[in-house]
Amino acid sequence: MVFSSTVFLFLFLPFTVMVYYNPCLNSRKFRNNFLLLMSLAFYAYGEPLFVCIMIFEIIMGWLIGLKLEFTDSKKLRKRWLTIGTVFFVFMLFVFKYLTFVSEQFGGLLCIDTSNINIALPVGISFFTFQLLSYIFDIYYGKAKAQRSVLNVGLYIALFPQLIAGPIVRYDVIERQIIERQENLRDFADGMLRFSYGLGKKVLIANYMAMLADNIFNAGMPESMATAWLGAIAYTLQIYFDFSGYSDMAIGLGKMFGFKFPENFNYPYISSSITEFWRRWHISLSSWFRDYVYIPLGGNRCSKGRWLGNLFVVWALTGMWHGANWTFICWGLWYFLWLVVEKIIGMPNKMAVISHIYAMVVVIIGWVFFRSDSIGDALGYIGIMLGVGGNKLADEIFYHYLSGSYMLLVLAFLLSMPVVPYLQKKFCCQVWGQNIEGILGTAIFLLSVLMCISGSYNPFIYFNF
Repeated sequence: MVFSSTVFLFLFLPFTVMVYYNPCLNSRKFRNNFLLLMSLAFYAYGEPLFVCIMIFEIIMGWLIGLKLEFTDSKKLRKRWLTIGTVFFVFMLFVFKYLTFVSEQFGGLLCIDTSNINIALPVGISFFTFQLLSYIFDIYYGKAKAQRSVLNVGLYIALFPQLIAGPIVRYDVIERQIIERQENLRDFADGMLRFSYGLGKKVLIANYMAMLADNIFNAGMPESMATAWLGAIAYTLQIYFDFSGYSDMAIGLGKMFGFKFPENFNYPYISSSITEFWRRWHISLSSWFRDYVYIPLGGNRCSKGRWLGNLFVVWALTGMWHGANWTFICWGLWYFLWLVVEKIIGMPNKMAVISHIYAMVVVIIGWVFFRSDSIGDALGYIGIMLGVGGNKLADEIFYHYLSGSYMLLVLAFLLSMPVVPYLQKKFCCQVWGQNIEGILGTAIFLLSVLMCISGSYNPFIYFNF
């Protein structure tokens, strides 16, 4: 089930809100257990078999958390942490990477591995990282283990952030599970945030997806301009797709009293790759920083060790996104530029040039991310850079540009902090607040009409 589906908008969400806020049964225990039940139903709607695997992992996380909480021996606690980490990573490996690894070794050893084809549970990377966060935070003393397996289940399976994040760390949400306070203001703010996210997804990302798919799926472009147009369309698609989902998740969380961390902070205004990763998928980059990079030693070590730590983090970041060499290259592409920036530094007085540099690196990176193979990515990037003597522009470029330039301009503007500026300038006034409410309602209604009439509704990060 996706947030931009009619089933979710007209059946699942209204029913969940009505029962959750019923005046007769309003205890924290009832509300938590009901949210858990609906979250499992939300996942089972699209993954009826894999919901059992998620429940099994939740139970294992709960048991290991209790062992970590009530075991005094440091040696035994470390052993239980190792058992938990190996178990969850193994489950992720089996479902996400075993088919890919088998294909690679099968090709090297000339063995037929076509019979190994394991389906990927939706969102497994997200809930695996939350399970790891649960046991890590207990082990390091940042939080206490939940006595109730149902509360652990609510943390892992909570439907607003279950499928595509943000990755909510346990120490952030521990107290909210029991002590959160719902109120009308947060509910209204959550509805408005959800509407903005739905508009990002349905009104902008879906159109950018059609434009990007038309160019990428048609084979190698015949001109530099068409190649850049396809790459820029995908750059805008993935931002509005994923940030739109995160907005909807944060909004839904607010509607039920939860406060999830922000996941995006206008990453396309960055003037360096370092800044980009402080603004893009914040919950993932901070997870790797705190649970992988710093435990490995971070940058408080020799230069060689630091390079190794950085390499591990970005190789894992690439692998986290998918079982394909293109994702690994995408992660190592950022490793390369982060190392360059650390070594030479970024000039402070060249903001425009720095911004152009950062965006070129990001856009080329998205070509690796979007392509089916490294060969396809390199061929596409070669056309973007004018390798091979391709034309500067062709009829296909003018055809697509003429039908999409207005939405491209709008998407470009909305990827900048224009909305926060207008909110800060006008929404402190009553009429400004009314305008924002009317605008949010209009965006929601228009998005709903698009959901009803349209069938092209992919979510990129559901694959991860």
